[in-house]
Parts: sequence; C-alpha cells; structure tokens
Amino acid sequence: MNKAYSLRERILNKEVVIGMFYKFNSQAIVEMVGNAGFDFIIVDTEHSNYSSYDVEGLIRAAECVDMSTVIRIREAISEDVLHALDSGADGVQIPSITSIETAKDVCNSSKYYPEGNRGLSTNQRAAMYSGWNKEVPYIEYSNKNSLVVVHVENKDMADRVDELLEIPQLDVIFVGPSDLSQSMGKPGQVNDPEVVAVIEQVFKKTLAKGKAVGIYCGTPAAIKKYVDLGATYIAYGSDVTAMVGALKDLKKAADEILKNEETQADTKANNM
Repeated sequence: MNKAYSLRERILNKEVVIGMFYKFNSQAIVEMVGNAGFDFIIVDTEHSNYSSYDVEGLIRAAECVDMSTVIRIREAISEDVLHALDSGADGVQIPSITSIETAKDVCNSSKYYPEGNRGLSTNQRAAMYSGWNKEVPYIEYSNKNSLVVVHVENKDMADRVDELLEIPQLDVIFVGPSDLSQSMGKPGQVNDPEVVAVIEQVFKKTLAKGKAVGIYCGTPAAIKKYVDLGATYIAYGSDVTAMVGALKDLKKAADEILKNEETQADTKANNM
C-alpha cells in the first residue's frame, strides 16, 4: 500500500497496483484485506447486495487500514456514480457500457465543473460533511483524485475503444475477459486465441493513447502475462474466491491427515 498518493495519482504515474473484487458485506474482512497489503478493493455492487449505507461503511473500514476503494456501480447510470463518490470512494468502475454516448454521460458525472457535471453538495461524507479542512479546495481535490475506470467487456466496445479513449474523464480501460468471451460466442474461454487477440488489441490502443489499462486476473501467471503487456490496474481474484480456496485447502489437509491415520491403523492391524 502507498497512500502517500491517491490511487489515481499512482496509476497516472504508471505504478502497478493490485486489488481484488470485494463481495462480502463485512467491514472486518475489508480490514483483513488491507492488512494483507492490497492496494485497493473493488466493492462489487453490480453482483452483490449492498445498500448505499453498506458501501459507505466498507469505505470507512478500508480507510482505517490505508487501503483505497473503487466502487463497481450497479450499471452505467450517473446516480450510482454520485452516491459512490459522495460516500468517499477513491473511484468508480463503470460496467455494462453498450454505447459511446452512455459512457460519455456517465464519465461526465464523475467530475465537477469545469471538468464535468457531477451534482454538487458539500454536506456529504466526501466533503467532510461541510467541514472540509484540506489546503486544496474540495472541488479541485475531488476532480484531481477521483479515479474513473470504464469496462470493456463486449466485442462492440472493444471494436470502438478508440472512441472511448477520447473521453477526457476516463483514466483506465478495464477489460473483462469472461464477459468479453461470452459476447464473442465463447463463454468462459478467456484463453481462446480470438479472445486473447481482442484483449491484446484493446491493450495496445489504450496504452498508445496514454491511458491506463486494467484487467481481471485469476492466477499469478495471468498477472505476469498482463503486466508484461502493460497492465497497471490489476484485479486479482476476489474475497469470495480467496475464502472458498482457503476453506477447500483447509478441509483437504484435514482429510489427508485422517486418511493417513486410517492407513497407519490398517497397516498396524494387518501386522498384528
């Protein structure tokens, strides 16, 4: 973790940051993830059941362990961007983009004037409930530090990524391999040569425009592969996959001990 700079500043400085998707509604687990050293979590309101109040609590918990928060909003609507940023999140991750105009509208709602049209309030948590006390004015601070990540998770948007990259508020193009593979008629085949070719083309175009690129990685090998290709915003697994994997390993270890004991008992009985 490196909270001396905002998550957006770190990404603009081309630092590789490692986060994970977060789906449990537990502030304690957020603290565990931060204590483990992750740079950020992506609070997944698209695929999990959270209220705005829940999300705000998770952001607080992350701040307690100097970890950044990005909110994957439910869908590409400005209202969700407003709630996430007003709650104090470091950034938003926008899924379900199906048109350039939608992307422009939603990204525009992430910044205050003159950079966008985000609804202005200074009574919310992000502005310290009207008690803002930093040297930099609140609007300037928010515009500078609010990270905007846009999903490319279907073939149409992959083909039109050049247009997405013209959106001034956009910081990171995030490739969703699973959804992309599905849109190409190859659901779950994220290593299919045609799917890989599209991913690599999105990477090349994004980096050529000076924007950052991110991707979901399920293995250390995938992290190495995509960082070597230029990815700096890495979503490595999730709290759910980490929990399930750890539980399976725990049970497997117990089963192996019991199996060994049974084997030893059988051997001993046969030798009597």
